[in-house]
Amino acid sequence: MKKSIKKSIRYSVALFLLVFFTGVWIPRLEYSSEKSRLSEDILISDGFRGQKIPKETMEKIRKIDAPGEVLAVYWLESDFGQEDFPLTSEKTAAARKRWERAEGWGQYLSACQAVWDDLEYFPVAMSTDDQGLSVSFEDSWMFERSYGGERGHEGTDIMPSVNEPGLFPVVSMTDGVVESKGWLELGGWRLGIRAPHGAYFYYAHLDSYSDIQEGDHVDAGDLLGFMGDTGYGTEEGTRGKFPVHLHMGIYLYENGQEISVDPYPALTYVEDRTISGGF
Repeated sequence: MKKSIKKSIRYSVALFLLVFFTGVWIPRLEYSSEKSRLSEDILISDGFRGQKIPKETMEKIRKIDAPGEVLAVYWLESDFGQEDFPLTSEKTAAARKRWERAEGWGQYLSACQAVWDDLEYFPVAMSTDDQGLSVSFEDSWMFERSYGGERGHEGTDIMPSVNEPGLFPVVSMTDGVVESKGWLELGGWRLGIRAPHGAYFYYAHLDSYSDIQEGDHVDAGDLLGFMGDTGYGTEEGTRGKFPVHLHMGIYLYENGQEISVDPYPALTYVEDRTISGGF
């Protein structure tokens, strides 16, 4: 009888310890597994650089000003869109509290905010005089390009309905400072603007510039120049190697490394925020 009681006690203690350690270690293992997503290489990962946002999630993001922090949480919780994560304020706030304890959160959050929190306008102005003038764009991230050697397309091409250089005004998506202006073999006449949170917004293949110089401050919506077909030539002013379009790129500079990210989601975010004018 006593042996039976002792055996029962030992069994109960073992069961208690099993339940206890299961309750303690499984959440810790899950927590550690989640935190591994926030590795030191996250900013150069395909997930971060691809910036993927499902259509239904983008509809919610569009209603948020400066959505960098929300997207930072969303991408970690969803493993960059591979898992479902309901984008509610309660769940996002709770997840944010967990992630902010992880090493690397600050740098990762700053990178997300750099890409997203300065966005104000779509980079091509729309005409109020001619409703037939329009533009379109698709996600061409890392499509193959061959000029200058095989490479991936680090940007989004915005295509006009009329293949005429100098017709469509290009405006700044953000506030910022003009960091680069002039000719590049691949980009033709281009402008690079450093936005307040640190991202570099790249506007390429321009037909001409507005009255703007390196070092100038620009406000979001300011005229930068006009869409063109310059580039793909070592000789400044090379034209006609491809249809008129605006190549839009977004770059970060982290730990001495330039990181390109897909601008298509950012363009989709501001697609309905256009400057209108007579042209």
